[in-house]
Amino acid sequence: MTHIAHPYVQRLGINRDWKSRWFATSPAKYREYLRTDAAIRKLLAKKLKGMSIDVVEIERDDKTLRILIKTGRPGLVIGRSGEGATLLRKEVDLLLRKLKLSEKPEIKIDVEEVRSIETSAAIVAGMIQEGLEKRMPFRRVLKQTVEKVMANRDVQGVRISVGGRLGGTDMARTEQLKKGRIPLQTLRADIDYARERANLPYGVIGIKVWIYRGDVFADRKSGAEEKKAPTHRTNRTA
Repeated sequence: MTHIAHPYVQRLGINRDWKSRWFATSPAKYREYLRTDAAIRKLLAKKLKGMSIDVVEIERDDKTLRILIKTGRPGLVIGRSGEGATLLRKEVDLLLRKLKLSEKPEIKIDVEEVRSIETSAAIVAGMIQEGLEKRMPFRRVLKQTVEKVMANRDVQGVRISVGGRLGGTDMARTEQLKKGRIPLQTLRADIDYARERANLPYGVIGIKVWIYRGDVFADRKSGAEEKKAPTHRTNRTA
């Protein structure tokens, strides 16, 4: 029986970094930081729903808590004249007060734009979720999404899987659509993975997205990373 590994966790320390970066000096601090990070992510997932959020990264030092939000729609997150970011900082500050932390850090929120949303598995999964919740046929949603993702030159492969009572049928099943390559066992492969759920009147539909963005080669001397360019094959017919 094979073991199914998470594509992101499997590549930590190779071509992926941790989404929470801090160091705890005691077990009590570790528990406090972990509980705080989970609460912050839950709050941001609720407040920023539908804003094409790719990832939320959290960094800490002695007195500062920095939250980095990568999104395909930075204007919606920041708001007019920075009102959205200010309101978000107040929400996080109120949450930290409710948690009754031993030390109250200074909160900093940075927003970074994702230039190519088709290369982000989380954003693509959100697009599929919106389509399914609008009662669109799931096969049409999958086909249109795969074609849109593969139209990006940086993407070499995509795989989308949906499971549940598809189309409102009585028996749940799983359907998937794949195009290109998804080398899950190649650790240098830059594979983005995300899960999402669509809440429909007849049940929950689970969504999984894998996106292959080429191989990553690290230069040992300089530490620089270089992505392998996609190779295009030409088919000749007589």
